[in-house]
Amino acid sequence: MIRSVPQALPRLLAVLAAVLVTVPVAPTGAGAKPAAPKLTWAVQPANPDGPDGRRWIERTLDPGQVVTEHLAVRNFSDRAAVFRLQAADGYLTDKGRFNMLPSGEASKDGGTWIRVRNTVTVGANETKVVPFTIAVPRNATPGDHPAGIAASVTSNGGTVAVESRVGFRVMLRVSGTALAALAIDGLTATYGHSWNPFSPGTVRVRYTVANDGNAWASGKGRVTVSELFGLAGRDTTVDVEELLPGGSRVAQARVGGVWGLGLLRTTVAVTPAALGDGIVAEARPATSTVTVWAVPWPQLCLVVVLVAVALALRALRRRRRRRLALLLELARQEGRASATTAGVSTGSAR
Repeated sequence: MIRSVPQALPRLLAVLAAVLVTVPVAPTGAGAKPAAPKLTWAVQPANPDGPDGRRWIERTLDPGQVVTEHLAVRNFSDRAAVFRLQAADGYLTDKGRFNMLPSGEASKDGGTWIRVRNTVTVGANETKVVPFTIAVPRNATPGDHPAGIAASVTSNGGTVAVESRVGFRVMLRVSGTALAALAIDGLTATYGHSWNPFSPGTVRVRYTVANDGNAWASGKGRVTVSELFGLAGRDTTVDVEELLPGGSRVAQARVGGVWGLGLLRTTVAVTPAALGDGIVAEARPATSTVTVWAVPWPQLCLVVVLVAVALALRALRRRRRRRLALLLELARQEGRASATTAGVSTGSAR
């Protein structure tokens, strides 16, 4: 057995060598393309000398006015890159984040007012300032016309082209009468019981709040639930996050401490406030009301249980009384029988 080990070792090495030759080589071999260095960049408002510290550009302009602004493209990478510059209409996502229309979707508002060069080449670890113009149409309507401007690069991942872009918002406001108005639509209220009959339930409210004005706005509001025909009520405060003109968002609220004793009247009232530097706008509040019926099932079940217990105790007491009366009657009968028997025995003895 000891002699066979050296003889088998060359065969084992030969088999391992054959396996290593036939296993496919990983893409990191000599024939693979080296991975491109990671590209990192930023775009921000600027003046002719460089970034000026603004988070975004906010301008109030007259119809027909033309102004020049600047942006800075900062390349933090170790290689030069060509960036595509593009302006587009701005909007807020469902999560409240500012975004621009995709490259394939045509702008119709503030994004069409911005003129900027198509591309810019920025060297490694370099910053370049690019001027652009904002030209407000003569027939532009008063109020806010949000837009955005971004620098993007496109990478080809196989058969799919992926666009990566970084930008900032450009809040364009046309002078004139500003209106901050919020509308409430689709209000629904649902009552949720607490199955502990000694604890109140919760009203869950859901609605859509929309910016019906021409000003960038947020707001504060209150949700009120009244029951017993207004004799009792609960309320809670709600905040309306920023909304751009024409935008909307679904909001939800919960009002606790509601017993649900029949008719529930739920009212949502919001008061808007215009956002932006130095803006003075008319505020138009909004209210909406919905009425639902709530049956206090836990309390009704408790009443039924208490009534059933009371009836059972009453029946038990009656049964005990009848049994006691029966026992007393039997005792009386036995007493009379005993007395009669004793009398008869005495008469016989005489």
